[in-house]
Amino acid sequence: MHCSSPKMVCETKIVADEHEAIPGTKKEPMMWGSPAAPGAALSSAGEPKDVRRDGVFIREFEREDQEEVLRIFHEGIMERIPNSAFRGIWQQPRTQFLYAFLTAMCFYMTKSVTLTCCAPLILMGARYYYSRKVIQNYLDCALNTDMADIEAYYMKPTGSCFWVAVLDGRVVGIVAAQGHEDDNTVELRRMSVDSRYRGKGIAKALGRRVLEYAVRNNYAAVVLGTTAVKLAAHKLYESLGFCRTSQSEDYRLPGMSRSPLERLFFQIRHSRYRLQLREE
Repeated sequence: MHCSSPKMVCETKIVADEHEAIPGTKKEPMMWGSPAAPGAALSSAGEPKDVRRDGVFIREFEREDQEEVLRIFHEGIMERIPNSAFRGIWQQPRTQFLYAFLTAMCFYMTKSVTLTCCAPLILMGARYYYSRKVIQNYLDCALNTDMADIEAYYMKPTGSCFWVAVLDGRVVGIVAAQGHEDDNTVELRRMSVDSRYRGKGIAKALGRRVLEYAVRNNYAAVVLGTTAVKLAAHKLYESLGFCRTSQSEDYRLPGMSRSPLERLFFQIRHSRYRLQLREE
């Protein structure tokens, strides 16, 4: 099972910084969006450790958040199973044609109306099985890499951070930022919002927190990759200012085996987005 450094942003997946800013950031940083509230606690890098936006409290990840963070992350990933299996097929015209051809061949070879009517159900059942298999493998990879020790992976290294969104004393959303010094970009990762609290602007607040972090630390751009099927996720990124830079129909998700049956019943579209903050 291919499990190296998973790079996938969840459909909907925010909060501040405790470690030092990127070396060389001397000038006064500008804020992306609304400034921090007066009196907000600051990190050692001079950033607000916690930010309030419309009743949502955004702060840095703490050890005691681990259980709720993993619950939200797990929920967001598992939602991908029916989305990939059923909604995703509408983004795959070649797969639709192939399944129609297989159904027609079933009738041609069996002359059975009953078997022919069952063929689409069998095909969709196989899609669900392989979607569950691949996404469960992806989840296992994530839970054994960065999500196994968020503090070590995101909070300690310079250029990375992990935030949680808190509403009414409850963790309701998560997001991470991972800096890449080679191209001076920061990657938005692991964005997810508790399904019971969606539609309240939490995902946008989390996204803006990553943009603020990137501006404060003098990054040139924010990038992200997503396999989201729902149009709402793509509209969210666009509303934050991101532009789609590429799209692949042959993306290899961590946990995929790429066997012939898996390729037949599991396809995923991967989109890359970029928000340029300043010219190099």
